[in-house]
Amino acid sequence: MEIHHFEHGWVTPAVSYALSVLGSLLGLICATRLRAARTGGGRAWWLTLSAIAIGGTGIWTMHFVAMLGFDVVGTPIRYDAALTAASALLAIAAVGAGMMIVFGGERARLLRIVAGGVLAGLGVAAMHYMGMYALHLNGEIGYDRTRVIASVVIAVVAATVALWLTVTVQKPVVIFGAALIMGIAVNGMHFTGMAAISVRPDPAGTVPSGATATAMLAPIGLAVIFGVLGLMYALMAAPTDEDRAAAAYLAARLEQGEPAQAPATAPEAPQQRGSALGGATWTYRDRSSRQ
Repeated sequence: MEIHHFEHGWVTPAVSYALSVLGSLLGLICATRLRAARTGGGRAWWLTLSAIAIGGTGIWTMHFVAMLGFDVVGTPIRYDAALTAASALLAIAAVGAGMMIVFGGERARLLRIVAGGVLAGLGVAAMHYMGMYALHLNGEIGYDRTRVIASVVIAVVAATVALWLTVTVQKPVVIFGAALIMGIAVNGMHFTGMAAISVRPDPAGTVPSGATATAMLAPIGLAVIFGVLGLMYALMAAPTDEDRAAAAYLAARLEQGEPAQAPATAPEAPQQRGSALGGATWTYRDRSSRQ
């Protein structure tokens, strides 16, 4: 059967790439907060947010939006909503597990990055093909083995690079450039996997069951919007290194019994003092001398 991957032109790949870059950008920024976290609870919080940003927005949402451009001539396409939601959780869990391995200790960091990348990459590939299994149409889907293997390799390499970036990047310009690269890798993995698909018509001609992509677009779109806004709020509301340093300084001053902020000293206004000859001299009194 004839397959179209860009049914709506370049709209869906452009939006999917933008979402993958946005998710990667937020995830990398959360990773910088993860490295700076001082408590176990803080590290768990930022690791979770980073996994949601990269796995949920950067990978899974990109996959779903790109699937909106997928079309097979002669058959409607439906989706199993439960499996589609499960694939989103799988992507988040895979990225989170990879990050737990990487940030689980300081020893053998390179080995941790490779092990975490393999685990996360296999999880991302599993997410992709679970999402494809959730797709129902009037036909039988087949896969080219070579291209499937290539998509899995790309997923593992992309996940490994992503985890390495979560450990190393700090400067905003570098983070933005890394997000652009991660977006290319995620989209490359997706469309390589999609290129492996072939569809044979079903002689029975049964109507596929499930929800349409349009029906799922509204709830998924709202979830993405609120998720991104929540991530941005968490990043803006979290104290920075400067805030923590200032709080530590004030706490130390208060423990020593000193005022939190020394009052500004300024000379008083000059006072005129008359002399016996009718002249005038000016004197200044230092406020500190009276303390």
